[in-house]
Amino acid sequence: MLEEADLLKDCEVEFGRATGPGGQNRNRRDTATTVTHVPTGVVGAATERRSQAQNRSRAIFRLRLKLASTVRSKTHHERHRPSELWVRRRQGRSMSVNPMHADYPALLAEAMDVIVARRYDVAGAAGVLDISMSQLAKLIRHNKKAFAVVNRGREDQGLPRLK
Repeated sequence: MLEEADLLKDCEVEFGRATGPGGQNRNRRDTATTVTHVPTGVVGAATERRSQAQNRSRAIFRLRLKLASTVRSKTHHERHRPSELWVRRRQGRSMSVNPMHADYPALLAEAMDVIVARRYDVAGAAGVLDISMSQLAKLIRHNKKAFAVVNRGREDQGLPRLK
């Protein structure tokens, strides 16, 4: 997983005012946060908190999720070696992670990289990642965009959609 400081080297962070309920701190302070990953143009934003720091944190998390579902890193379809994070989080053939946990975007990105390398063969990707297919599908299903990308890719390959 890329450290926050390293990620932010490639990002533009902007603060502004949010409208709506929330009191003076929300309406009179620049608490709304937008983080743009310049190389890809992917944007994460947050306005729901009264604190600029909390909105910044949420915007970075949302950016990581969007990057995980849309931007791919090359990996070999059979010789991929699971990351240290993946190995640490895996429990036998299970991968239990809350989609709001800080580790989730990195795990999702790794899963998506392997699935795409395997031409959307989720069972084969699960084998490479050493977890069950149902656990891998569950990991992806938590993120609607990633799930849609996988199903679109499966259709393009003539494979049935995941349910």
